[in-house]
Amino acid sequence: MIDAATDRPNRIPWPPLLYGGAILLAMALQRLLPLPDPAPDGALAGWLDPVGWALLMLGAGFDLSAMATMARARANILPHRAATALVESGPFAISRNPIYFGNTLMMAGAGLGLGNLWLIVTGLVAAALVLKLAIEREERHLEAVFGPDWLAYRGRVRRWIGRH
Repeated sequence: MIDAATDRPNRIPWPPLLYGGAILLAMALQRLLPLPDPAPDGALAGWLDPVGWALLMLGAGFDLSAMATMARARANILPHRAATALVESGPFAISRNPIYFGNTLMMAGAGLGLGNLWLIVTGLVAAALVLKLAIEREERHLEAVFGPDWLAYRGRVRRWIGRH
């Protein structure tokens, strides 16, 4: 009999669905109930737009670097499939979830860069839902599969960003 914790963390690939849905919802909300552009012109626009685009690029960097690191380790990247390797290098040395962190940064950056604050709001909601529907389950899965190695890694690296 297969143990559900070691079989796979989820049956549904929640993270891409949630972040994609958050983007679509933000676009719809901006049309229906637009939030004011935080920097329509003037001095604020001079630095908010570049900060937004920098955050978007930083988030994309986290995503791409994490994907490349996982590919080199021959680790499964699909969030609804069993883990095949415990990756602790590259962006995983400073975030246990660099792809989800990167996705959230990209949404916040796009929100600032495009002047659509709904992207920030829905991005944070998506991150909270990913935490509950994916990350917590993935962590139970990783503990079941990798045991003490996972526990040691979890003790060194924070869930979103930083080291203990």
